[in-house]
Amino acid sequence: MINYMRLAHQFKVPIPSIKAIQLVESAGAGFDPVTGKIKIQFEPSWFKRLTGLIVLNKVDIQKKEWEAFNLAFSKNPNKAMESTSWGSMQVMGFHWKRLGFASVGGMVDFAKESEENQLWLGLQFIRTDNRLYKALLDKDSKKVACYYNGAGYAINRYDKKLEQAEIKFRIL
Repeated sequence: MINYMRLAHQFKVPIPSIKAIQLVESAGAGFDPVTGKIKIQFEPSWFKRLTGLIVLNKVDIQKKEWEAFNLAFSKNPNKAMESTSWGSMQVMGFHWKRLGFASVGGMVDFAKESEENQLWLGLQFIRTDNRLYKALLDKDSKKVACYYNGAGYAINRYDKKLEQAEIKFRIL
């Protein structure tokens, strides 16, 4: 069970904001209901950038994500974990140092433990970026979208989805 109150207090972020990002990033769940595994998004472009090796994948189906990840992992475990976004907040593995972990494997193991840990990772990621943290507190969904997901956020209407989710959770 996720203790949203504890996370909101620790990070000084309103619960509706936490739930909104969680919903938009992962449909509100950090584990795949079919496999029970942590949700991932393997990013072959990052793996190539980090290793020079090519592993093809761009299918947003968890089974295929895991197949591509496992292939990359067999070639270079640490770089495969760094090239993957993890859990309900889809935090990239290459942020492990920034988030205070001794290794990428330590971060991944932490994320695998619970959805609350996955939310902690996302909120720690946000808090360690002053611009992003301020944008979230100011409820500036365009800036949150841009800083969290990069310039391509507009293609997926991330900012609009975030606004709608925030309103939904404020009403509940």
